Amino acid sequence: MKPAEEILDIVDEHDTVVGQAPRGEVYARGLRHRCAFVLARNPAGEVFVHRRTATKMVFPGRYDMFVGGVVGAGETYDEAALREAEEELGVSGLPQPTPLFRFLYEGDGSRGGWWSAVYEVTFDLPVRPQAEEIDWYAFIGLDELEARLGEWTWTPDGLAAFDRWRAHR
Repeated sequence: MKPAEEILDIVDEHDTVVGQAPRGEVYARGLRHRCAFVLARNPAGEVFVHRRTATKMVFPGRYDMFVGGVVGAGETYDEAALREAEEELGVSGLPQPTPLFRFLYEGDGSRGGWWSAVYEVTFDLPVRPQAEEIDWYAFIGLDELEARLGEWTWTPDGLAAFDRWRAHR
């Protein structure tokens, strides 16, 4: 199945499912849906940071400090967090990411919003990121990550989640 054909749950401002639609339609119409964000860290505490490929449907070519993605229709946030993290990192046997908090990302209004469940996971497995999803990656320390916030072009939803993560910890 092509990504645009994947069926997603449509949710209201309270994160209650009110319908379903293909991802392409969800994006085109700016319908509210669900996403899982996973801050992936190695045992040294460094964060997996990556640049999205130019072919991504959302925020192509931008940097992100989270792995993750949309929650499929009928899927839980926890299921999506683990599935998406394993897919993007190219690993299997990842520990279940720890749920931290949820927030409604409204963005700039041009793309609609999404309920965002933020997780964290620490693991010690070799990564083999999907070439169709990620074209550069590295594990970097929080100090370096903070320094890069003003230098690199980041996904706006990732920045919003990271700001909340910093306040949460």
